[in-house]
Amino acid sequence: MKDTYGAHVSVALDGRHVAIVEIDAPPHNFANVEMIRGLAEALEALDLENDCRAVVLAAAGKSFCAGADLGGSGGLGAGGMPAIRELYENGIRLFATQKPIVAAIQGAAVGAGLGLAMIADFRVAAPEARFTANFVKLGFHPGFGLTETLPRAIGRQRAALLFLTGRRIKADQALEWGLADQVVPLQDLRAAAGALAREIAENAPLAVVATRETIRGDLAGLVRARTAIEFEKQSMLRVTDDYAEGVRAVTERRPGNFAGR
Repeated sequence: MKDTYGAHVSVALDGRHVAIVEIDAPPHNFANVEMIRGLAEALEALDLENDCRAVVLAAAGKSFCAGADLGGSGGLGAGGMPAIRELYENGIRLFATQKPIVAAIQGAAVGAGLGLAMIADFRVAAPEARFTANFVKLGFHPGFGLTETLPRAIGRQRAALLFLTGRRIKADQALEWGLADQVVPLQDLRAAAGALAREIAENAPLAVVATRETIRGDLAGLVRARTAIEFEKQSMLRVTDDYAEGVRAVTERRPGNFAGR
């Protein structure tokens, strides 16, 4: 079985009850509505696939996902807040799926890309991986449910440190904090993620799904509620001078010259 969902998402079963879901918009796999919708459709289809008991979420190219696509005719910049709302609606679908997910993080997971990494139950990272919630550097507010999912993974204090500084952390610190579950050499990354997924898939599938449901609770509902707040704050900030300056500054790889308006 190998299927595609939209232009940038493919699914293949490995014959051992593990599905490989790959994002393919290299080199940086910037997130847009089409990509997240394709991922949601793929994971929902795998929920109905009896031969799939666990999922590896991987990405082609240098970055896992280097943030939201803010440029081009298909980007969130052109679509404005309606496009961001649609992105989040499809993102909530990801949290509602049932099969355990192991993310293979080979490079940058930035902003919305970090939010995407947080849909997974486990994250296996290469030493080259970098994690950042850089929204304040854009003059923006965190989104993609991160204000719910990141504190769950690493605690409120560490999450606040990342949110309020926009700091980037490396794989070893992510492992120490619990943001990554394993760090392996880049050449071994997909094999290690697959091995963890197969270890899960060896178990009774109904028991795995039931246990996961108990552990996660109503995560999709919590993300939906938190995303509504994030979207409101983002809508307010997106029309500010600081947001325009933040986008320019990040694009030009310089500190922002913010005025508080």
